[in-house]
Parts: sequence; structure tokens; C-alpha cells
Amino acid sequence: MDTTVITVRTGDRPAVLDITGEAEQFVSGRGDGLLHVFVPHATAGIAIIETGAGSDEDLLTAVNDLLPAEDRWRHRHGSRGHGRDHVLPAWIAPYASLPVIGGRIALGTWQSICLVDPNGDNPQRQIRFSFLAG
Repeated sequence: MDTTVITVRTGDRPAVLDITGEAEQFVSGRGDGLLHVFVPHATAGIAIIETGAGSDEDLLTAVNDLLPAEDRWRHRHGSRGHGRDHVLPAWIAPYASLPVIGGRIALGTWQSICLVDPNGDNPQRQIRFSFLAG
């Protein structure tokens, strides 16, 4: 298995960040195998979604509707509603595994690999890419 960690900047408010390009660079020329994407943070997840047509904003709206950033959460450190950020990985897992065929990620036409980060308290995130050759 080969692995690397990248650092991305998400800023100080909820974000959906397309990391497909970075993942493609990592697997380029590696042949067939499996790409595992993992975010080692308790308040972020990895989603495979369409981006650029409003779906990323729709996802953040859905997260806010399902898990509102208010003071009802028992986990209370950090900014207002931060407890919901710790619940997010139960719905948007902190990992995804994808097939790689001929050194290319086998995504559908409109699919992108995205970091979902509702936590504005941490402006930088690490993402681990791991490749297991077939």
C-alpha cells in the first residue's frame, strides 16, 4: 500500500471542497487498484457528489436542516452549535473507497470526491490518500 497526506484550507465557515484533482494526481499511472480517502478529523466527512451545479450548497443546507448549528447539543466547546459538527461523521463518513482502473478513478460522469467540513473553527484539514494495488 502507498499512502500520502495532503493539507487543504477550508476557511472559517462550512465548506464542501472538491478534492478530486488531488486524488487523481495521487493515483495517476498506478494501474488498477483501490483508492481509500480518509479525513482524520472528528468533525468532517468525505462525500461523492456532483459539484458546481449547486449540489455542494444544497448539501450544506441539508446538513444544517438535519443538524442545525444551535445550542441544543451536549457537546459544547468551540463555536455555537459545534456539537453538531461532531455528529456529522455519522451521516457523512470520514472515508470513501473507490476503484482505480488504469490509473484513473472510476467515478461517474458528474461525481466528485469532496471534503465536507461544517466546522469553521479549524481552517485547515488533512486528507490521507491510500492506494492498494490490484
